[in-house]
Amino acid sequence: MTARGAGVPIGDVRVAAYRIPTDAPEADGTLEWDATTLVIVTLRAGGIEAFGYTYADRSTAVLIHDTLAPLVSGRDAFAHAAIRDAALRRVRNLGSRGIAATAIAALDNALWDLRAKLLDVSVLDLLGAARDRVAVYGSGGFTSYDEQRLTAQLSDWVDDGIARVKMKVGRDAAADRVRVAAARNAIGTDCELFVDANGAYSRAQALAQADAFATHGVTWFEEPVSSDHLEDLAALRLQAPAGMDIAAGEYGYDAFYFRRMLQARAVDVLQADATRCGASGFLQAAALCEAHGLPLSAHCAPSLHAALGCARRVVRHVEYFHDHVRIEQRLFDGAARAVDGCIAPDRSRPGFGLVFKQADAAEFAL
Repeated sequence: MTARGAGVPIGDVRVAAYRIPTDAPEADGTLEWDATTLVIVTLRAGGIEAFGYTYADRSTAVLIHDTLAPLVSGRDAFAHAAIRDAALRRVRNLGSRGIAATAIAALDNALWDLRAKLLDVSVLDLLGAARDRVAVYGSGGFTSYDEQRLTAQLSDWVDDGIARVKMKVGRDAAADRVRVAAARNAIGTDCELFVDANGAYSRAQALAQADAFATHGVTWFEEPVSSDHLEDLAALRLQAPAGMDIAAGEYGYDAFYFRRMLQARAVDVLQADATRCGASGFLQAAALCEAHGLPLSAHCAPSLHAALGCARRVVRHVEYFHDHVRIEQRLFDGAARAVDGCIAPDRSRPGFGLVFKQADAAEFAL
């Protein structure tokens, strides 16, 4: 175990991007895609190699290589907060959100992994465990799926012991109602059903859809309108059927965003994504939720959020997103796998407990 006060300079800083095709065309209420880009940051210090990642764009890797890596090389691996602050200052004129935020998130996640590995502990034990495992919900049900593929995917998760599943809506209001009814019929009455519109509906349309979805027992309506429209989200939260949570926050890149959403009383459940705000930002979101007495849900990247979700009791669950589960289980040794509807980090492995399978990823390199 490395002595914390000794100072451990970071040497090598590497970055790479990989474009992994989806297993079928995918779409939600506002976007279509056929591949997901994974950006990996690798750090070496004290004879230890660690990595962090984000799901973003190839340009994120360029920004890390050209702009952030020079700030990191030679710095003390335990000066995590100072490195993160320096990165935020460096992107001031570029804009600190979007691509810049995902770049800093990948670096921040790598620094957490490195610090824990230097201390030879898991990230969960570094943070202090609130529990050993955290619940997940199966997530996919893309609007590009036909009814057969939709219902098969949701049913498979239920058969695997996952007690809540989420599907995409927002392309066609009438078709959405039919698809939600089909989903409920497929999963039975004991599984929670979530829907995610990705901001596709207008306020009036979202309210009408909420009433229709409630007849099929939908208990979670994610981003019914754009997350930029906090007044509309807050109004929907007050008018939504009893028992239906309004959720949003996945596009939060910093604590200011999360604070504004909570102060506007726009959500019943806040979402945060450590591939966008970094593990440090995720922990800030958790603290804000604790202060406001609201739960937090982790958006995507289950292998990253397993430790974070177990470290904070305020985290209700982690999104077990189809694309990311497929990528992480293929390219990460130690990737999170749902068992009895939960995931748990392997605390016998230091850091986030993950090893990147570079050879397996080579065919997807950009």
